[in-house]
Amino acid sequence: MEIKIAEQRENPLLKRKEVKFEVSFTGPTPSRKAIKEALCSKLGVDASLVVIDIVEQGYGQTTAKGYAKVYESKDAMGIESKHKLDRDAGVKEKKAEKKGGESSG
Repeated sequence: MEIKIAEQRENPLLKRKEVKFEVSFTGPTPSRKAIKEALCSKLGVDASLVVIDIVEQGYGQTTAKGYAKVYESKDAMGIESKHKLDRDAGVKEKKAEKKGGESSG
């Protein structure tokens, strides 16, 4: 897997860097965790301060485009929504259980 930084910009108001990147790979699509590790290595930053926001891949392609946010501190990450932090940490979402007796008609 190879990561190329397409664009990087500072966002001083939100105390973060915003990074657009491209991933090229062979075989199956790499996991978010693998992409995050490679991106952190490339940027030289701590993985606990990085949130992978988007990874998009076209059908059958061996490349993907993504968007990540690199925060200055854990406190600055407070603006991120809980579901994005959970997804980034690999926490699986529980499906809502249906109550008995409900009908759809």
